[in-house]
Amino acid sequence: MTEKHYGGASSHGMKDKASSSNSKTDINLKTDKSKALDNSEESDDSQLTSKDIETLKKVGKIATETIKYAKSFIKKGMPLLEIAEKIESKIIELGGKPAFPCNLSINEIAAHYTPSYNDTEIAQGLLKVDLGVHINGLVADTAFSLDLENSTENKKLIEAAELALNEATKKINNAIEISQIGEVIEKSIKSLGFQPIQNLSGHAIERYDLHAGINIPNYNNSSPIKITPGVYAIEPFSTVGLGKVRDGRPSGIYQIQKSGNVRDNFAREVLSFIDEEYSTLPFCSRWIHKKFGTRGLVALRQIEQAGILHHYSQLIEIGKGKVAQAEHTIVITEKDKIITTL
Repeated sequence: MTEKHYGGASSHGMKDKASSSNSKTDINLKTDKSKALDNSEESDDSQLTSKDIETLKKVGKIATETIKYAKSFIKKGMPLLEIAEKIESKIIELGGKPAFPCNLSINEIAAHYTPSYNDTEIAQGLLKVDLGVHINGLVADTAFSLDLENSTENKKLIEAAELALNEATKKINNAIEISQIGEVIEKSIKSLGFQPIQNLSGHAIERYDLHAGINIPNYNNSSPIKITPGVYAIEPFSTVGLGKVRDGRPSGIYQIQKSGNVRDNFAREVLSFIDEEYSTLPFCSRWIHKKFGTRGLVALRQIEQAGILHHYSQLIEIGKGKVAQAEHTIVITEKDKIITTL
């Protein structure tokens, strides 16, 4: 699931999580999960243990198997709701949990479209499928694109995103500058006549935190920041448009951004469920409706109004140009790299 920067919709202050209150009226959110690393079996990497790395390999394998499954059944005209629920159910069947709602974004919608509980949209055009898997907050984030209209342009856009991803995964290593990764992404996409989307980026991932600090640009931003050991998602976006996105309609995808309270008892019950089930990973209104019905959606609005949640916007290419996406998750250690979703 992508990161939008330059102060856009994804700059939601997750690094400024409020500390939990001791008040009996406050919901004490489990926002410290992102730092709850397993201290057993220390590896050469100062941040990831050998046990963590094995779990990351496992979630990557689940993500890869889920992608194969998705490619086997997605057809033009299928309801997006059916596609999302099949993908999310497959992740659970394979022993993981969705790290965020399955994103199914069509044409100029670059990211953050997930079906609502009563969605009627169907698969068509250039479809991006962005999915995540986690076990105990350790995440694999991956995406692919499908041409559902037998379009030469769509196929070339997909080729450009995949070429950029392949070149970037070759380039990334410990201590390399992020601008060098962005440079190979930009050159790869432009070599096929398209533009990278500059205000979308890859991102570092920590436990229960999809967007943890470092962004990996999709162009040469001249940044001297270097890759350090950890987990990273690289996700190039290629477009026939102008190469930037803007915020569109609310997506129905949410994330806890701070501790807080709500007065309504049922809304408090819903908030407690969100905290326990999703922690600081994204979730969607469709999942809340499945658990609580329409009352849950009312409660969700109350929780949002209390300032506890960040509500993601759909991300739209500003020139309304079609967009393709490709993504892998990579574990970087002092001496090695593991593409967990390959």
